[in-house]
Amino acid sequence: MNQYLITAYDGTDENALDRRMTVRPFHLEGAKKLKENGNFIIGGAMLNDDGKMIGSTMILQFENENQLQNWIDSEPYIQQKVWEKFDVQLFRVAQV
Repeated sequence: MNQYLITAYDGTDENALDRRMTVRPFHLEGAKKLKENGNFIIGGAMLNDDGKMIGSTMILQFENENQLQNWIDSEPYIQQKVWEKFDVQLFRVAQV
């Protein structure tokens, strides 16, 4: 399986945090399904100096690019414009 580092930044408009909090239950539900299917390795929110969520980092794994694309196409934070921009980078978790 290929592993991917997802680095995503929330919007910076005045409604960004409210939008995140509204969509968050759907995002977490999807992450739980990814975990059950063996696709989710680790993830969490990036915080600013005040401890407020401003983005996300995830390490996911998929059998192929089509599965990765299916996740991108259905991820609530992408579809509902919580993440203003995101980057997907091939990654390999160290076996230590």
